[in-house]
Parts: sequence; C-alpha cells; structure tokens
Amino acid sequence: MTTLTAPPKTAPPPARTRKPSGTATWRRRIPLLPALIFTIAVTQLPFVATLVISTFQWNILKPGDRHFVGLSNFTFVFTDERLRTAVLNTVVLTASVVLISVLLGLGLAMLLDRRFLGRGLARTLLIAPFLVMPVAASLLWKHAIYNPDYGLLNGTLNAVYRFFGAHHGPTVDWVSSYPMPAVVISLVWQWTPFMMLILLAGLQSQPGDVLEAARMDGASAMATFRHITLPHLRQYLELGILLGTIYVVQTFDAVYTITQGGPGSQTTNLPYEIYLTMFRKYEYGEAAAAGVVVVLGSIVIATFALRTIASLFREEASR
Repeated sequence: MTTLTAPPKTAPPPARTRKPSGTATWRRRIPLLPALIFTIAVTQLPFVATLVISTFQWNILKPGDRHFVGLSNFTFVFTDERLRTAVLNTVVLTASVVLISVLLGLGLAMLLDRRFLGRGLARTLLIAPFLVMPVAASLLWKHAIYNPDYGLLNGTLNAVYRFFGAHHGPTVDWVSSYPMPAVVISLVWQWTPFMMLILLAGLQSQPGDVLEAARMDGASAMATFRHITLPHLRQYLELGILLGTIYVVQTFDAVYTITQGGPGSQTTNLPYEIYLTMFRKYEYGEAAAAGVVVVLGSIVIATFALRTIASLFREEASR
C-alpha cells in the first residue's frame, strides 16, 4: 500500500523592496537644500574668488597695475626662497608637534585607562589645555612661562640655583634663544589632550576577552601591548596623526603671538608667510596662490583622514 506524501512546503519568495522614485528622493532632499546652498556660499564661493585672484598680479599699492598672469603666481610660490623656508618650517613644526603629542597622548591614555582614585578629576584636568583658546594659550606661554624677567621657567631655574647656594641663576630669553622649540612645546601642551582622547577611546574599545586570554596565557604587559594593544590602536593612531596634521598645518596664533616668525624667519610657517605677503607686501595674487596650495594640501590630508574614519566605522559595524 502506497502512502501519498504532501509536497514539501517552500518558503514564499522574499518581497521585493521598491526603490523610491526620483520624485520621492528629491522630495526628501528639498529640506536640505537651504543648508547646502548656505554651505556653498560660505565655503566654495570664497575659494573660487581666491582662485581667480591667484591668477592676477595685484598689488594694492599699485591699484592701476592689476593684470592677468595665469599660473605665474604659483610658479613664484614654488620657487621663492622665503616660501620654501616657510614650507620647511611648516613641515618641522607639524611633524614635531604631532609626533610628540601622539607619544605623550598614548602614555596618558594608558594611564587613564586604569582604574584609580580620582580618575575623573585627572581626566578633566588633562583635557583642560585643549579647551583654552589658542591665542590665550600662546599669551600664557609667552608671558607667564617664557618671559625672561618674571616667567615660570627662569623663576624655577633661579630657585634651583639659590637652593644650591648660588646668588642667582642665569637669565635665559627662551623665545629668542630657542624659537622653534618654544612654539612646539606650547602647541604640544595644547594638542596632547586631543590625541589622548582619541587613543583613550581606542583603548576602551579593546575586547576584554582577548586581554584576559593573554593574561591567562602568561603574556607580559609589554608583550600584550606590542602584539594586541598596538595593532588594535593602529587606526586610532592614524586618525590622530591625520587630524592633528590638518589642524597644526594651519597654525597661525602661536607663531604670531609668541615669535612673530622670528628671529630671522626661523618659525615662519606657511599661514604666517601668507599673512606677511597679504598684509605687509600687499601682494594679493601671490598670497592667494599660496593659500590655494595650502588648501589643496589640506584636502589631500583630509581625504586620508576621512578614509581612516570610514574604516573605523566599518570595523565597529562588523562587530
């Protein structure tokens, strides 16, 4: 006797999701148009105007002598000795500040990642320098710390000398004697908290089970940091370096306030050189061309930063 079996049930085909039509898509985007128009008017139109000015030989002291020169101003930017010096100073300043800030920020982040009494207060105090306005921070370092007569550095140095029996210690003009380190230290003080926050977020996103497994296997603290923590922090380190580079390249406040580019253009970076070209030499075309070069360089760096941020988001979403 044969038994009839019912055919196996098959799952219904998944419902197709209808893509919104072009009219519906634009209807959703219309509320964003005012913000888009405002952003274009505020950011892109001035940049287009700067591009146009960069193609003119324009000195405000000779108002009737303005004429079109094409790319000559850009040739001047890449061949002028003062601008080459400014580029070199910008590279030295940016690399020094970013690398030192990342190393100090990593050390502070590892300390703050541990539990101890008063950790919240310590975090608040360490973040405070980043919240100070750049001009105020520069004035603080120039007058309260670097001043040769009443600054903290010379006061501490004289106190140490008097402690060992000397009548008084040496009087050092820190800004004139060490102009580039003076600017670098002030910027490191301000940007280390920024790096610390990024790296602290990376440390706190580490999977706890992996660290616990490493401890159970008898891995030392140095081995755990080298083989687990450091590879995990790679993208956070890249993000901090890229974002720090974007911001430090544009530094103007510290250079203008502490050294004004001197002595002998030792600390003149690109933003300050553009300021001198614009407001001291009154060469609008040359200043505009240098500004365009700086913006294009910043865009290149920002592109890598955005890719790093996108990869971080993809990694978090895949967990």
